[in-house]
Amino acid sequence: MLRSIDLVLDAALDGWCTAVVARVEHCGKLIYERAMGATRDDETARRIYLDTRFDLASVGKLFIATLALDAVDQEKLSLDTPLSEIISEWRGNEHQPITLRMLLTHTAGLNSGADYRELLGTNIVEFALGRSLVAVPGEQVIYSDLGFIALGAILERVYERSLPSLVRDFGRPTLGYSPRRQDRPWIPATECDAWRGRVQGCVHDEKAYLMGGVAGHAGLFGTAADVAWLARKYLQPSGLMIDAVTEQAWDPILRRGLGWALKTRDDNSCGAAFSRESFGHTGFVGTCVWADPRRDLIGVFLTNAVYYGRRDTRDLRVAFYDAIAAVADQR
Repeated sequence: MLRSIDLVLDAALDGWCTAVVARVEHCGKLIYERAMGATRDDETARRIYLDTRFDLASVGKLFIATLALDAVDQEKLSLDTPLSEIISEWRGNEHQPITLRMLLTHTAGLNSGADYRELLGTNIVEFALGRSLVAVPGEQVIYSDLGFIALGAILERVYERSLPSLVRDFGRPTLGYSPRRQDRPWIPATECDAWRGRVQGCVHDEKAYLMGGVAGHAGLFGTAADVAWLARKYLQPSGLMIDAVTEQAWDPILRRGLGWALKTRDDNSCGAAFSRESFGHTGFVGTCVWADPRRDLIGVFLTNAVYYGRRDTRDLRVAFYDAIAAVADQR
């Protein structure tokens, strides 16, 4: 049965990406782990290993959401108290009702993002905090990078520490922002754009790049083991982590927990086989994690799928999660 997972990885390297690492844990045990491919498709390519660090893209939001839940546990933040108590920029305007719960569920009414050309020469945190809302806070799900940029700024204010310092508290040495220059050739390259050329070892997301590589919505680099480690914490939840993987906001495409996306339809990237209780997240560059509590199953699928262009990788992800569900069901 494991061969069916191998075939998905083989297909990924057939024109979809240059690098892929997959990790599958079932009932607390590692049942599959494989690294394939290379960092680039040229003469400077280096081999991919199990501990290769990828640009996690929006999968990194899960780590920032976890920091926010930790802040609630420590009574530094509240889920439902307006954040205008902390963010002076939100006092006396349309932003004033926004709460941490709204940021974590993408219901704050903030715009999804902005074209990087609009942001050149601006303070992006100030832009995120000050941009006009596109919906009334609490009314609807609008997936928002700007909301997590704001969340990163909030965490830095309440802790009086930088995001890189806070992320180090996870105790994962392979997880962090801004890889060292000597480590960058070992990180899978992403897109080649007219602005930066081939991006490798620096965050792909343009907004995070303009923020020096450190942001609440993107910028984290890590391994498949790092991502699986975090998902495992939510498969054995307690306290706020239970709420984090329980529906907090309804959406017809992807319901929202606190930071996590929840399976809503069979055409979600976790596929038809994963149960409705499943929770996960995707990243634009080709990263993905889903966990199925009913099966006690975690699947992490890291690629650099934007290397060859911005194509929809949903079918590839679905094939991976369908394959690992079938393997788990045979055990």
